Amino acid sequence: MFRFPAALVAVVGLCAAGLAQGQAQESLVDRSVEAQRHQAELQTRIDAADDETRRLIGELRKARAEAQRVEAYNAELARVVERQEETLARRERALEGAATTREGLPPLLRGMVERLDRWIEADLPFLQDERRARVASLERVLSDPALSPAERLDRVLAAWRGELAYGLELDAWRGLLDGEREVDFLRLGRIGFYYLTPNGREGGVWKADEQTWQPLEKASRRMLENGIRVAREQRAPELLTLPVSQPISQPKTSHETGGDAS
Repeated sequence: MFRFPAALVAVVGLCAAGLAQGQAQESLVDRSVEAQRHQAELQTRIDAADDETRRLIGELRKARAEAQRVEAYNAELARVVERQEETLARRERALEGAATTREGLPPLLRGMVERLDRWIEADLPFLQDERRARVASLERVLSDPALSPAERLDRVLAAWRGELAYGLELDAWRGLLDGEREVDFLRLGRIGFYYLTPNGREGGVWKADEQTWQPLEKASRRMLENGIRVAREQRAPELLTLPVSQPISQPKTSHETGGDAS
């Protein structure tokens, strides 16, 4: 029977051990490379998430600042409306109790109608035909001899109350933009006036200080679409982050007003 020399057997054993060790080291290197690649991918995702988080935080801060400015403006507008309603109520009481009502009423009513007309002219250009028709009807009321002074007063006061109510409403309707294109309009009181095409690809906000429409970006158009659905009671109420139509002035600091900061 043939036997291999012991030295040859030892050499073969060493070669086999070296081969196994090399394969183990190669496997260890592969696992190390795979672990490094996985860690790099994970770090990339973490960095991207951090960037997105910072962007969202920035947008949230901008939205909060805009909401605070709109709330301040709306509160001031509400106080103006309240003062106007109080003035109308005082005038009504004074006219009812004045001995010279019959003589003083016609010029007073004429002045109220003229001021209402000027207000509509300077206001946001929503429902212009309807509002001007209301003023035109008041002109007929003032010249109608069949109406008593009290009836004329009631008609004029009702028109003023109707105009004041616009400042507290959220309204949406479909109409013609510049008498040409059919669009959906949205009005947020007297703060914002917007339009959106039916396909949602175009939209704008009316800028009162420039007396023109300013185009809206895609994100604002999506928000505008939500607002239209809220106004039509097709969606639950939500905070709308939209540019406003009226210029909102920043409150003056104590340094600007010369006051004390304490």
